[in-house]
Amino acid sequence: MSDSDSQNKKSKLPSTLHVMRGVEGGHDGMPGGKPHSSETSQKRRNNNSLSIEQYTEGILNGDRTILGRAITLVESNSRPHQEKAQELLKAIIPHSGNSIRVGITGVPGAGKSTFIEALGCSLTAKGHKVAVLAVDPSSSLTQGSILGDKTRMEQLSRDTHAFIRPSPSGGTLGGVARKTRETILLFEAAGFDVVLVETIGVGQNEITVRSMVDFFLLILIAGAGDELQGIKRGVMELADAILVNKADRDNIDAANLARSEYERAVHYLQPATKGWQTRAFSASAIEGSGVSDIWTVVQKFKDITVQNGEFKNRRKEQTRQWLHSMLEERVKELFYSDERIKSALPDIEKAVMEGTIPAAQAAWQLLNKFSQ
Repeated sequence: MSDSDSQNKKSKLPSTLHVMRGVEGGHDGMPGGKPHSSETSQKRRNNNSLSIEQYTEGILNGDRTILGRAITLVESNSRPHQEKAQELLKAIIPHSGNSIRVGITGVPGAGKSTFIEALGCSLTAKGHKVAVLAVDPSSSLTQGSILGDKTRMEQLSRDTHAFIRPSPSGGTLGGVARKTRETILLFEAAGFDVVLVETIGVGQNEITVRSMVDFFLLILIAGAGDELQGIKRGVMELADAILVNKADRDNIDAANLARSEYERAVHYLQPATKGWQTRAFSASAIEGSGVSDIWTVVQKFKDITVQNGEFKNRRKEQTRQWLHSMLEERVKELFYSDERIKSALPDIEKAVMEGTIPAAQAAWQLLNKFSQ
């Protein structure tokens, strides 16, 4: 590049570049302003912190700002925040559980967000309060997420009877954020009677979201390859309903054909829910056709499972799984934060990579150190 070209490029840059100050760390989701000293910083953090009573009252009164801050609190990895979050959850649990929880997953490009917006708008028009937890993929390198679901659901995000919360997956298997269960409880305590959890991708690990919701919807599209390819079987076995989206314009015939093939396929699979037969449907989220039919299916599902006891049993089993999930998370945290493990791990990792000792033996050595 010549000196003149370089000079021309520089001239196109703004004369002054402004860098926005980030949100100060160690908080419960609200910025504490510009700190002039550690003492000032601490005072401002205290002033911005809500008590458990304030959080609880705000959530039960449907205060959207406090609800957002409460979700940020339960998502925090800070130990003080986690402890406070557990106190909050204990306070609001008696007010939770009064919703229908619907998990929605599907192949990329299937129109999940468009469908959720169409469904959400139709439900709020009927008097429902709809909460959407949209889990976005996190970068495996930076752990960052785009979190663009509010942009994609522009109409629903403006609805006063809806609340959309984008959340990074943080690399969690199944595309579900680590604190999804807690967030669902907060939504319910705030009065939302429909909770929609949108997950990323499809695959065997979607069992993660299956363990958090009442009804599991798989959204697919026609013309994306073999409609019965084996990679989809794992998630199809978990679905309470299959929806072939984008059944509009020139794609109607292809969508209906795909729906028929999926309808035949699910008859060879074990039902995902006792007493319920999984069915396949077609719809157009853009045109709105078939969307209300899915909600009718969800309501019928709830009526049947409440009557046969499966609805209550599933909720109980999910609570048990939640317990074990929290135990596994805490044990893992304790293990890697142990000073003996942190001291021994680098040498043992090196030995494994060099082939000096097998990985299994190395693992046992570390576990023995941890248990001593």
